[in-house]
Amino acid sequence: MRVNLENIAIVLNEPHYPENIGAAARSAKNMGIRRLLVVNPLDFDLDRVLKMATHAARDVVEAMEIYDDLRNALAPFRHVVGTTARLGSRRQRVRNPRQMADELVSISRENEAAILFGTESSGLTNEQLRFCDFLVTIPTADFASINLAQAVMIVAYELYTANREEPQRFVPRLAARRELEGMYDQLRDTLARINFINQDNPDYWMLSVRRFFSRIGLRAGEVKIVRGICRQIDWYCDRKDEDGPASVPNGKHSPNR
Repeated sequence: MRVNLENIAIVLNEPHYPENIGAAARSAKNMGIRRLLVVNPLDFDLDRVLKMATHAARDVVEAMEIYDDLRNALAPFRHVVGTTARLGSRRQRVRNPRQMADELVSISRENEAAILFGTESSGLTNEQLRFCDFLVTIPTADFASINLAQAVMIVAYELYTANREEPQRFVPRLAARRELEGMYDQLRDTLARINFINQDNPDYWMLSVRRFFSRIGLRAGEVKIVRGICRQIDWYCDRKDEDGPASVPNGKHSPNR
């Protein structure tokens, strides 16, 4: 089995140079990936993009999707892989490109996946990496800096050549990013309300929660269950605020808000 390249997209977040966009489009096209998203480019010049892409990747550039906001760009995807050269205690679940491609063999069967690349100067911030299910880093020797288009080519090559002959594990159709982010927003507010996480910096404390659910891989129905639990907790807290400790007959109630 191979990676389903029809379900793979390259996402460039805040690229500084149009030439890098064009070169990335060409790299993606070389390896059979035709979907390219660009988020908030610093200096977008279509002529310079096309010149670097050459006529061979012109179709990728013409079909390119441009967004102002990363969250909106990633909203329809059911799996997001972030690329990073910086590792640390808060950046866990790191793969090399070959391991990443191997994992996407199963995931890409039924799920659209985005490979997210950061800006040339500083890569992806911790805030941007929170959208990712796991990270990929390209091993290097003494000099770690890799051109954006080169990084796209290395990752795309591994995706193109990945092949597993043994039976693959079943991966269901996962929840879309927009569903997950809605759940995380609601869960953050609910956990902060009951003082489970620090209200001064809830997004920081939510990182571990995000990693936990990313390892599981939630379906849309499971997202609805988590959101239902949050609504039930909020309902109980509202009742407690109004009437004191709520009385719940037989341990059940049905606010259905």
